[in-house]
Amino acid sequence: MKPVVEINNLTKIYKNKRGIHQVNMTVQQGDIYGFFGPNGAGKTSVMKIMTGLTRAQGGNVKLFGYDIATQYEQAMAKVGVLIETAEAYTYMSGRRNLEQAARFYPEIGKQRVDEVLEIVGLTPYQYEKVGGYSLGMKQRLGLAAAMLSKPELLILDEPTNGLDIEGMVHIREIIMRLAQEEQITFLVSSHLIHEMELMCNRMGIIHQGKLVREGLVADLVKGSATLEEAYLREINEVRRIAAHA
Repeated sequence: MKPVVEINNLTKIYKNKRGIHQVNMTVQQGDIYGFFGPNGAGKTSVMKIMTGLTRAQGGNVKLFGYDIATQYEQAMAKVGVLIETAEAYTYMSGRRNLEQAARFYPEIGKQRVDEVLEIVGLTPYQYEKVGGYSLGMKQRLGLAAAMLSKPELLILDEPTNGLDIEGMVHIREIIMRLAQEEQITFLVSSHLIHEMELMCNRMGIIHQGKLVREGLVADLVKGSATLEEAYLREINEVRRIAAHA
């Protein structure tokens, strides 16, 4: 079975000398893949290149076997995206926002709008203006919009960022339910390691623009009490090697 996401030697360096350096990642069908690292580590840069929002200086990305640089439409045909914050027209209702987004997909009708509202738990609030939504409700609306086209891969950048505990749990439960019931593959970035441990089966750790470890969460935590402890052990080893290089 071919991987859903293949990233090879992905590189992009910004004027401040920060960026990403020869990142290699693989996401298999059915994964909830956690892309973990502190703020500024390079997670959003990788995701923006993956979705065509910015260009790489080196390397390549394939989604479902299609190169994002040369076969963009085919690569993105089965992909839903929520990068950084969920954008919406605050003067419109949640439902109206989804209806506007659905115009980009001729095959999407009223029934699908109803379905995604139900999936993310916004049906009772669908006619309220988004300006009155909480941050968690806005994130759920963004997730609903990303799901309109019935994607097979959802790329979510920090979907629980800024949410309270209840909001984080709600988003996590939605992701895990969709992975199980609709067989959607997820690539989810976060700087919250506890969320990664609860939600993901596989994970990649990015540190200062480099992917330092990738594998099953169960394998990453071997020999450690928690994923947090395993992460700190991994990063300390990276620093030790760099200090002696």
